[in-house]
Amino acid sequence: MKNKTFALKIAGTIFGLVAILHLLRLITDVPVEIGGWLLPMWVNMLGLMVTIVLCFWLWLQAISKEK
Repeated sequence: MKNKTFALKIAGTIFGLVAILHLLRLITDVPVEIGGWLLPMWVNMLGLMVTIVLCFWLWLQAISKEK
C-alpha cells in the first residue's frame, strides 16, 4: 500500500511542477513556437487548470489511502 501512495505523491508532484511551468509562461508571456506555429496563451491557461486539478486529485487520493 505504501508503494501506491508514494507513486500517487510523485505523480501529483510532477503535475504540480508542470502547473508551475504553465503559470510561469502565463506570467512572463514567453512565446513558444512548435513547427512554425505560435502556441496561444489559452493553451497554457487550459494546461494550468488541468494540471492543478490532477495535482490536487492525486494528492487527495494519496492522503486518503494512508488512513
